[in-house]
Amino acid sequence: MIYLKYDTDLYEYEIADIIRLFFKEEQTCRLTDDKAVKEISGETVLLRTWVENNKNCRTFILSIKGKDIKGKDFDTLIEIPEEGLREGLKLKKQYLKKELYKALSIISGKESPWGTLTGVRPSKIVHEMLENGYNEYEVLEKLQKNYLVSAKKANLLYEVAKTEKRILDTAYPDTVSLYIGIPFCTTRCLYCSFTSNSIDKCRHLIDGYLSALHEEMKGVKEILENNSLKLQSIYIGGGTPTSIDCNQLERLLELTALSFNTEDVDEYTFEAGRPDTINKEKLEIIKGSKVSRICINPQTMNDETLLAIGRNHTASSIREAFTLAREVGFNNINMDIITGLPGENLQMFENTLKEIGKLSPEAVTVHAMAVKRASRFKEEREKYKMISDQEASDMMDLAYKHAKNLGMHPYYLYRQKNILGNLENVGYSKPGYECIYNVQIMEEKQTIIALGAGAVTKVVYPQENRIERAFNVKNVEEYIKRIPEMLERKKKLLCAKGDEKS
Repeated sequence: MIYLKYDTDLYEYEIADIIRLFFKEEQTCRLTDDKAVKEISGETVLLRTWVENNKNCRTFILSIKGKDIKGKDFDTLIEIPEEGLREGLKLKKQYLKKELYKALSIISGKESPWGTLTGVRPSKIVHEMLENGYNEYEVLEKLQKNYLVSAKKANLLYEVAKTEKRILDTAYPDTVSLYIGIPFCTTRCLYCSFTSNSIDKCRHLIDGYLSALHEEMKGVKEILENNSLKLQSIYIGGGTPTSIDCNQLERLLELTALSFNTEDVDEYTFEAGRPDTINKEKLEIIKGSKVSRICINPQTMNDETLLAIGRNHTASSIREAFTLAREVGFNNINMDIITGLPGENLQMFENTLKEIGKLSPEAVTVHAMAVKRASRFKEEREKYKMISDQEASDMMDLAYKHAKNLGMHPYYLYRQKNILGNLENVGYSKPGYECIYNVQIMEEKQTIIALGAGAVTKVVYPQENRIERAFNVKNVEEYIKRIPEMLERKKKLLCAKGDEKS
């Protein structure tokens, strides 16, 4: 049990962030009075915060008590003078997280490869440093000294940010990107938390869904024209967009082409996704549109794992789908894989990397297994044995090595809550094959207009350093009924952006 006593809530969020790094499975209990604090003993960790006033100088103090990894009593104080840190609250929080991390690392005997960085988008910190004129040495030093990031992750982050910056610099203030969601799939994978509906149960809704989607497309087209906005990239994802039949697929692509200028976009991605939904006819339909990039996502090349996670295909069918895509003429293919899938070890993951290498895709996205709140894995976690943090880290290192051997470099990175080994997800690509949409959605420098059930529009106001979101309803039947309402939400946000631009 982790006991907490707050006399000031000023740093409560930061303290909770660091606690989760070291004591994921532990429960926390907030104490309400000093009497309760005195009664705490045994194998517990106690954190108490308070503010001392001494001649008008306010000092924040964090007291940490517990037993270290050797079983010895541990007692330390972290003091933050009100007048000692000139840059204000942000720097104080950074300092507190670093000192708390050091203390809890001693108590637990653990370290995190990302140090005190707990956010989804750590590359934002590097972009900020680059904009302020920091050189490579200074960026790496600050990541390791101020945030306690390991040298390996600091170098990875810098490599990603440098590539991202080149892509981000290609976007103009009047460009946005477009996401179109097809929330249907053949089965729900063990780890999946995306908006997805069984194709067998919802087949009768698909035509109506496409009609509603067309209505939303027409409304967005009008918004774009009224605000003089252009599309830089289009991304059709899901679910699994190829789970719909050939006629519906052709209709989807035709409606997209009718509604938007697909000729001039820099990138047009289609998630073909699961090989059990891909055939030559569907690939030819996609190729007949202006789609320039597709994803074929195996997740693993081990048949026993595919069965365990609920994928209705084999490694052989992945190879067949990839070969078909090449025959049809696709020369920009991404493949997604996952480290730490239930039942897999380092050797099995290396087999996946070797099999992917034989296919030689233009890009590979490596995800670390995450326990997502809305996934089946979260509900059934007790059934599965997870690998150690060290083996998870070894898998990520091996993926980096294999990607490099394929002539790829890391170009985007993000992190998630409850991710295995407190690691990261990394996109690798051969030079010139980086996914523009992936970079833009992660770095939040560009507005992403999202269509479809469960899609979330993010409107960026760079002059105000602000982001606003417009949410589409998740339920397919409700989505079909409520297009005008969802368009109105987008219209308000995009019109405000147009006013800012002018």
